[in-house]
Amino acid sequence: MSDFMYAISLPPILRSLTNLRAILEKAVSHAELKKIDPSVLIDARLYPDMYPLSRQVQIATDVAKGAAARLAGQEPPTFEDTESTFPALLARIDKTVALLESFTADQINGSADKTILLPRHDRTTEFKGLNYLTDFVLPNVYFHVTTAYAILRHNGVELGKQDFLGNI
Repeated sequence: MSDFMYAISLPPILRSLTNLRAILEKAVSHAELKKIDPSVLIDARLYPDMYPLSRQVQIATDVAKGAAARLAGQEPPTFEDTESTFPALLARIDKTVALLESFTADQINGSADKTILLPRHDRTTEFKGLNYLTDFVLPNVYFHVTTAYAILRHNGVELGKQDFLGNI
């Protein structure tokens, strides 16, 4: 029944991270063209109580790598959240993409009914694999990629819907 888990997890996540990378590359070009200190964009937020661009990228990649590892029955690797430049953020995306591409369909398929324990702050949430993917992982990846897009668009980076969607 769950031979679909790979198809509905890693390919859309990889697509989102690839598109996020392209969006960040446009931000680099924008900063150079407009002579804006890149840290202004990296530290930008949509609202004071929201995370900055750098944290949006970190969370999107954390959720992505955690999903692949947990669905495959592995412990998620830890990445330090120290990126403060565009090259460092791009490298983090590249490292995450390489990790995701190392997982095979055989490792992910069959995980729809697997119990997933997700440590979160002061508690652990229990999911079945499919619900973890559809109710937590995909919405979180999309949210943080969308928020990164919105931060950059709000700050004048010329982005459109196609940048979020990528090549269809």
